[in-house]
Amino acid sequence: MRFDHAGIATDDATALAALFSDLFDAEVVHEEEFDGMAVVFLDLGNGYFELLEPLAGGTIADYLDRHGPGIHHLAVETDDAAAALETARDLGIEPIDDEPRPGAWGHTVAFLHPRDTGGVLLEFVEH
Repeated sequence: MRFDHAGIATDDATALAALFSDLFDAEVVHEEEFDGMAVVFLDLGNGYFELLEPLAGGTIADYLDRHGPGIHHLAVETDDAAAALETARDLGIEPIDDEPRPGAWGHTVAFLHPRDTGGVLLEFVEH
């Protein structure tokens, strides 16, 4: 596995993408509306920033209401999200997703509960 991206909750993905693009000389490589969010990926060369802006209510809107803008989750790339979930279960880690599901950019994803992972919401990403 390797680091894939940091998911960042924001009220304005366009403005944050412009700032990070200038600050890090990072290119916006993918934009889409997915699951009630505007999603923007910036390529940092060794991983991505995934900017998540809610377009309606939902998980990111709830997160912003509770915590404000900031890092929402960290994602690691895996060749087999289902096997990664099984390994997590074997280690006593509760998955949020019982099975991998479709995610942004056409990837397959699965999340692990932060109470079992040191307070960090972790995502497995299968490209």
